[in-house]
Order: sequence, then C-alpha cells, then structure tokens
Amino acid sequence: MEFYLGLLQILGVHTLLGLSAYVVLLTGQVSMAQAGFYAVGAYVAAMCTAMFGIHILPAVIIASVSTGILAMIVGFPALRVRGLMLVVATLAFGEMVRMFFFNFRWQIERDGKLIGPNGAEGFRAIRFFPENGWETGDVALFIWCIVVIVLGLLWWVDNTRAGAVLRAVGHDEVAAQSVGLNLTTIKVAAMALGGAIAGIGGGLYAHTVTHIEHGVFGILLATFAIAYPILGGLGSVFGTLLAVIFIQGFLVEGLRFIGDWRSLLFGALILLVMNLRPTGLLGERMSPLKTLFSRKSPVVTNAKETQ
Repeated sequence: MEFYLGLLQILGVHTLLGLSAYVVLLTGQVSMAQAGFYAVGAYVAAMCTAMFGIHILPAVIIASVSTGILAMIVGFPALRVRGLMLVVATLAFGEMVRMFFFNFRWQIERDGKLIGPNGAEGFRAIRFFPENGWETGDVALFIWCIVVIVLGLLWWVDNTRAGAVLRAVGHDEVAAQSVGLNLTTIKVAAMALGGAIAGIGGGLYAHTVTHIEHGVFGILLATFAIAYPILGGLGSVFGTLLAVIFIQGFLVEGLRFIGDWRSLLFGALILLVMNLRPTGLLGERMSPLKTLFSRKSPVVTNAKETQ
C-alpha cells in the first residue's frame, strides 16, 4: 500500500510540472525552463520549512510566488525570441539554475545540526512531514488537494476569455495582434503562471523525497515537463493528467523490470504520437476567439472600399 501511495505523490508533483508547461504551450511557446522553476520552488520551500520552521502551506505559497516573479523576469528577455532560439534560451536558463544550486551553500544551526543547501551534496533533512506526524496517505491527500485546485483553476481559466486569448496567441500571433492583443503581456503572464505552478510542484517534491540535489533538475526533467502536455494534447488540462499517469505510472514505474529500455520506449512513444496523433491524446480545440481571425484587417477593408 505504501508503494501506491508513494506513486500517487509522484503522479501529483509531475502533474503540476506538466501543467506548468501546458500554460506556456497554449501560447505557442516551447519552454525548457520549467525544470529550473521547479528547482527554485523546491529549494525555497525546503529552506522555509527546514531552516526557518515555517508550515508547509505558506512555504509552498512563498515558493510559488518566488518562482512566478522569477518566471516573469525571465519571460521578458526570453520571449523576444521564438522557436528553436527560445528552446535554447530557456534550456540555458534551466542549466544556469542547476549550476547555481550546485555551488549554493547556506546553512544555519538548528537543534544542534547544520541545516540547509550544501552545494553538490544537496539539501538534506527536509523532514517537515515525518517530524509533524504526517503519514504517507496524508501527504498524498495533501498533494492531490493542491493538484485538484490547480486543475480546477486552469480548467476555469481555459473556459473563460483569458484562456481563449492564450489560445488565440498560440494559433496565430499575427491575427491575435491585429485585433489588439498585446503579445508580450500575454506571453509573460503565461510564463509567470507556469513558473508559479512549477514552484508549487517543486516545493511539494522536495518534501516528499526529503533530500534534493542539483542533478535531479536537469534536461530529462525539462523534457518530461513539455512531454506531458504534448502527449496529452492541448485540448484540455486533463490530457496532461492522462499523460502523467501513462508515462510515470505505466512506463516509468509499471515497466521498471525492463530497466533502461524504458528510456528508449519513452522516446519511441513521443515519436509515434507526433506522427500518428500530432495534437495529442485529447486533441486540440480551437479558440472561442476564432472569429477574431476571420475579421478583415482595416488595411484590406479600406482598400476594397476605395475600389
């Protein structure tokens, strides 16, 4: 039973990681920075609880706000480029964050022990849950309560004008700009929201494993982040959830007996989906603002009126 409860914890934090990339992908941007935001959230939340004795809930909120602000700052210069250059820029940011924590040392004495990040040795003794009597089931329930809240929030956003605007930018930037949408503001807002969600996931992850180090937050984690919404499809937030269950629950944990062949199977799966169902498992739906794209531009309209 403990194994399945632990698996639920993994599925929960990876769902948050995938949702953080989902928001950014809605605007048509492929960001590899989610692992970096996930790492910042993990370290910030861990420092709040382990070093300063803050409760887990405000610690996660602090981590979320911190990563959201960081993502907004990163978003302005990063989103000036598109396509492959954006991938390279955000990947470089993720590696910068990873190497920062590789060299980051800050420890304080608490209960006669030094607690805090210790460079390459990582951050140990993140023990809020066991020290406060939380069982594995309690932790899993806590994580999934947060996941459900985030899922519900994103589902609501996705079905309002805000979600329609995000999709409008992702479908056709030129058409979206022609009807008065500010592309920079929308993209940066999506990046900030995605960063905040990644920070929540990272903060929860740090407390489930109790020991984090820089090597965990590498390219593989960033690849997982964007693979979830791509495999699940951008038609609904629930596609990301299905993809996480399939990849982490079936490929990673269910096929553990085949060893490293799982990595090859994961890559083959992505290639297969891209060729057979490029819009993902749940497909992709058009923006409710699609009527904006059918509007004629003022230049074309005026030209026709003068003829």
